[in-house]
Amino acid sequence: MITLLSPAKKLSIECHAMGYTQTQCAFLDQSRELVNILKKFGPIDLQNLMGISENLSLLNLKRFKSWRLPFSTESARQAIFSFMGDTYVGLDAGTFTNKDLQFAQDNTRILSGLYGLLRPMDLIMPYRLEMGTKLKTNRGGYLHDFWSTLISKSLNDELTSHEKNILINCASVEYFKSVNTKTLRAKVVTPVFKE
Repeated sequence: MITLLSPAKKLSIECHAMGYTQTQCAFLDQSRELVNILKKFGPIDLQNLMGISENLSLLNLKRFKSWRLPFSTESARQAIFSFMGDTYVGLDAGTFTNKDLQFAQDNTRILSGLYGLLRPMDLIMPYRLEMGTKLKTNRGGYLHDFWSTLISKSLNDELTSHEKNILINCASVEYFKSVNTKTLRAKVVTPVFKE
């Protein structure tokens, strides 16, 4: 069983989670491909593409231009400690034991416009790139088109090692579009959260 989450727009880059495991994202070559496209944009073009303010456009252009492999703890941080939206504040990963972190690493995946599919301990550099972004690539006109085949194949491959072929979809509709449910060999359960 794997639980899928969306990332968060708000990131914490202040401190690094030293002493914890660090892993590399499976799709860094594809991430680099996207970064190489995006760093060619001017600030106004990036602002229009992403629907963000001028300040956010300048910040993200700077981030794309400084994006380099391989990642290190000086420039990157584990995904689960980077995202600061409501879901991640509620998870409170800073209180996790090593056993909790290993469980999350084995059973949680985070959909990402820039990284495709992240494990909680995968290192990421700060970024903003939503899955619904209309960006023409050789795989289609939107980021979810770019990632769909890779994400779906990866989930299928990973679920073969799990006792139950169940995908708990806690991701937003926008992010879940990157999963091709027609090729997914798992039962998808999408909880409905009510107040």
